[in-house]
Amino acid sequence: MSIKISPSVLTSDFLSLKDDIKKLEVAGTDMLHLDVMDGIFVPNISFGVPVIKSIKKHSTVPLDVHLMIDRPHRYIKEFAEFADVLGFHYEAGSDVAMTLKEIRNLGCKSCLTIKPCTEPEEIFEFLPLCDMVLVMSVEPGFGGQSFMPSALPKLEKLRKEIDRLGLDIDLEVDGGINRETAPLAVKAGANVLVAGNYVFSAEDMSAVIKEIKNLK
Repeated sequence: MSIKISPSVLTSDFLSLKDDIKKLEVAGTDMLHLDVMDGIFVPNISFGVPVIKSIKKHSTVPLDVHLMIDRPHRYIKEFAEFADVLGFHYEAGSDVAMTLKEIRNLGCKSCLTIKPCTEPEEIFEFLPLCDMVLVMSVEPGFGGQSFMPSALPKLEKLRKEIDRLGLDIDLEVDGGINRETAPLAVKAGANVLVAGNYVFSAEDMSAVIKEIKNLK
């Protein structure tokens, strides 16, 4: 399975985001990761539908929208209009199966996300309804945190179960991804890597993206 990168725009300079998106596209990014935070489910506020709608106008790559919001089922329809992959948290208070089905019915790929406190076995029953699963390797809410090694066995268990079921599911990891942690995540079974600071702080974003995508 090829390695994909989904840079998180949360750590970008929003005044130059349009130019950065074009640079990322030229560099070969596979998706753009958009973190939506409501100040309730996580202790931070980021952006919502209007910003994503604007990004959609200037992006030619899929938008990987990560809802870190309370009871996300209330807003699935609004976000699905502009997302390509739409994900929400298992712990956020929505009916998981119903929400995953709605996402697919609205034409988006579905993604289920787990926080560091959640064991992967808790979501095994929902895997057939997922196009992607996201394992958080930091506590959600802020960029720039250090990678939590406890994410690695979770990735291993999920990849093993996905393969056992014969499912075509991307396994994504988000938080503290850099030159040292990316190979560990890939070895554990991840094939989609979310990177924020590591990409946007690089002098040569193209070189960083190439480096990550060449991991085996």
